Amino acid sequence: MQTANPASNPEQLFARGRTRARSAAEGRERLVEQAAGAGFLCVALGMAVLVDSPRPLEAAPLVALVVAYVIACRAKFDIADGYTVPTELVLVPMLFLLPTPAVPLVVSLSWALGRLLDYASGSTSVHRAFHVFGDCWHAVGPALVLVLAGAQAFSWSDWPVYLLALLAQFGFDFAASAIRARLIDGARPVEVLRMIAPVYGLDAALAPIGLLAAVAALQVGPAICLAVIPLGLVLAVLSRERQTRIDQALALSEAYQGTALLLGDVVEADDAYTGSHSRGVVELSLAVSDSLGLGFEQRRNVEFAALLHDVGKISVPDEIINKEGPLDEAEWEVIRRHTIEGERMLKRIGGVLAEVGKIVRASHEDFDGSGYPDGLAGEEIPVEARIVTCCDAFSAMTTTRSYRKAMGTEAAIAELRRCAGTQFDPEVVRMLVELVESGQA
Repeated sequence: MQTANPASNPEQLFARGRTRARSAAEGRERLVEQAAGAGFLCVALGMAVLVDSPRPLEAAPLVALVVAYVIACRAKFDIADGYTVPTELVLVPMLFLLPTPAVPLVVSLSWALGRLLDYASGSTSVHRAFHVFGDCWHAVGPALVLVLAGAQAFSWSDWPVYLLALLAQFGFDFAASAIRARLIDGARPVEVLRMIAPVYGLDAALAPIGLLAAVAALQVGPAICLAVIPLGLVLAVLSRERQTRIDQALALSEAYQGTALLLGDVVEADDAYTGSHSRGVVELSLAVSDSLGLGFEQRRNVEFAALLHDVGKISVPDEIINKEGPLDEAEWEVIRRHTIEGERMLKRIGGVLAEVGKIVRASHEDFDGSGYPDGLAGEEIPVEARIVTCCDAFSAMTTTRSYRKAMGTEAAIAELRRCAGTQFDPEVVRMLVELVESGQA
């Protein structure tokens, strides 16, 4: 499996993975991938040449298994910014029908053949062909376990060894993926594990089928391994359907982002202060969201809501928006309706932005229930709105406006703390203050 930094939402990871696959690796990534590939080739060649096997390398099983492996490679499922393929169906029979020490090398050559169409179509840069070898460390683990345990010949009594071999497969794959992700993108091992755990679930589900195929091949002949091809073709069809859904999700996400940015530009054109203020709120809000550990959907909603929390001010007359000096009560009443107008505008767009509209409406609610327009309090206020409310206030206090000068950072922090529990969520205040005082926001 190929992987990179998982610290983004899935839509971003899918898009980044495709962009990365179509371009040649450069700098640190190229060095790391070259080292991973070269290291694998050294180990695979060493095992194939130096380690004895009770089975000779025969043409019939080799051809049958390579063909089956290449077809299985075509069923590619995107996982974050990498992918997985259901080659477990063929890897297991390889371990018992081919010389076990030679299996990692055969796997790498089969994988390279399976990716030829990707190179020809341009979906993967031909300059990344060598990276295939770094993706094959998973084959070393089970082959090594079977060799060391003296279990290269199949026997049902050796099932504990086979289970250990499967765990070794996961261990070698995870170690290779985690090291590469750490060196290339700085991703932590726990993040990598969280991202690729579904891959191991798929492999664990397919391993018994592969084992049954191996048993059948030992009794009937290696050609029976071609029987897994129909299953591989079914999985290939499912992978293409999933690819189509991902393409549609990416296109829709880009449309929402484009709409949000366009509306942000409209706000900025209508009122330069409001536009620049909204961008500042976005940065603060995302930093707080990350520190609070919000999921990608909530984080996306925070980003859009922070950008568009003042979009309803488009409906507010310029003489009120740009008035020098304090507003009277009638003018404040007009201002207070901007969150309702913002929700109405976003509801008309629909989809994700309709959900964001609810957050925009609540972006001026106070934690103690004294805000507007609905008088929500505490947990009744969406957490995304609580974040935007606090960050909006801090940005407003530290920015010069038409009727007052900017407040100093320390004074603004003191005001946040004073209003924690009344106007603002205390936990959001605590996190925002920590970020500001540490220089991270």
